Amino acid sequence: MAGVTNSVFRRICKEKGADVLTTEFVSAEGIMHRNARTRDYLEFTEGERPMGVQLFGADPDRLAQAAWQVIGWVSPDFIDINFGCPANKVVCRNGGSSLLRDCPLLERVAAAVVRACAPLPVTAKIRIGWDARTVNALETARLLEDAGVTRIAVHGRTRAQGYSGEADWEVIAAVASAVSVPVIGNGDIASAADALERRKSGVSGLMIGRAAMSNPWIFTEIKCAMRDESYQPPTLADRWALIVRHAREEVACRGELHGMRGMRGRLMAYTRGMPGGRFLRGELSSVETVAGLEDLIDAHLARDGTGMFTP
Repeated sequence: MAGVTNSVFRRICKEKGADVLTTEFVSAEGIMHRNARTRDYLEFTEGERPMGVQLFGADPDRLAQAAWQVIGWVSPDFIDINFGCPANKVVCRNGGSSLLRDCPLLERVAAAVVRACAPLPVTAKIRIGWDARTVNALETARLLEDAGVTRIAVHGRTRAQGYSGEADWEVIAAVASAVSVPVIGNGDIASAADALERRKSGVSGLMIGRAAMSNPWIFTEIKCAMRDESYQPPTLADRWALIVRHAREEVACRGELHGMRGMRGRLMAYTRGMPGGRFLRGELSSVETVAGLEDLIDAHLARDGTGMFTP
């Protein structure tokens, strides 16, 4: 979710029903150097709480120092350690899911951060293992619990899978039954039906990332399903109204040039499932102003009407 879950997008997800949010993950070294880009990653509003700052790194002392500095800097509600990111640029620095291959180091990192943050809660996110031959989520979760981590999110894929294949919810369920701290399940939750099914695994909560990129209404849909309430999907006009609002807020924060260029990836995600989506994404790939976006929206609504969105 790097480059996606900034404050603007998080506030949208919160409005649509997300209960707990975290920042984009931030490197311990970035925190220690206190550069301007890192400050942007850490900013959040009071309305986003409960709010966690997610960190990654492999040096126990440096990550602990970074966590302690973050607490003094922005006062989050918890610190989250990322032991799950599969990206090469993170793994090659021995961060993210790389530590799943070195459980003693992973435990030292977690314990050091817990000590530095006390009494603030520390949570962690893991994958089920490095690859299919080394699925070690049970061992990892027990080590994290022993280190003082208060909540564990488990993505049901190995690092080798990346985002391909299917998430293994049997492993997630096994983790949930093996530790006493809350376990949050993550992976392949794209609808309310998915969420209701995955709750049967014994998890205490669900984490949603990629599905929200194209459909932040998923949180509303799930909440309605859990309350046995009817859910009215957004119309095409509803979706465009939210997209324009998102763009305007990005521009207000970053200026029109950087804000709209940064929005292009979000526009690609938002338009998945829209009628004429492939052609539309080609048009949106070069949009540079809110006015230009609004012109494309007017043309799209005139061409394709205001029917229901199909995720």
